[in-house]
Amino acid sequence: MDVVIAGGHGKIGLQLGRLLAERGDRVRGLIRKPEQADDLVEGGVEPVLCDLEADPDVTGAVEGAAAIVFAAGAGPGSGAERKWTLDYGGAAKLIEAAHAQGIRRYVIVSSIGAGSPPAEGGDVFGEYLRAKAKADRELEASGLDYTIVRPGMLTDDPPTGAVAIGLEVGRGEIPRADVVDVLAAALPAQNAVAKTFEVVSGETPIEQAVASL
Repeated sequence: MDVVIAGGHGKIGLQLGRLLAERGDRVRGLIRKPEQADDLVEGGVEPVLCDLEADPDVTGAVEGAAAIVFAAGAGPGSGAERKWTLDYGGAAKLIEAAHAQGIRRYVIVSSIGAGSPPAEGGDVFGEYLRAKAKADRELEASGLDYTIVRPGMLTDDPPTGAVAIGLEVGRGEIPRADVVDVLAAALPAQNAVAKTFEVVSGETPIEQAVASL
């Protein structure tokens, strides 16, 4: 599969790119900074310079791809404005680019809480959830073959290989490495198309959990 990962140098995107490249996929990672390129190349990923916030048209960055994984995010410490320009705006630009390039598959990393964000308030985190929720809604309405993955609180702990997946699984943590494995399993899975689910650490092996969607 030919996959483009938005947020190619992020904590999830970098791991996912390496994993997909190892299994034989062609992988391109979108990055904003040229100095990030070497880290992608070392993992077998092709770096593509693309600023999802500043570039008015990102269509060329995904040309020829079979799938897009949106794993970009403004990150902790960023203000409310960037939640809208990147977490929502970047995802929306890539939805448009997918349509323009005839790309059907689109997987997005969202967040637990995006299914019912606060109507107002909640400071920056509230804006983050509202931005994620709007991106999710537009993807669901896009007509693309989408999967929306809503992980719990992300950690850098070692992977456990087991998760709990469902429409609502309750608050919990999950290692980023396990989220990566969930994304890799869901990407080619036909039963994961048109599905939105939450995921936290649990007792079910990842392949089995994704197969049960």
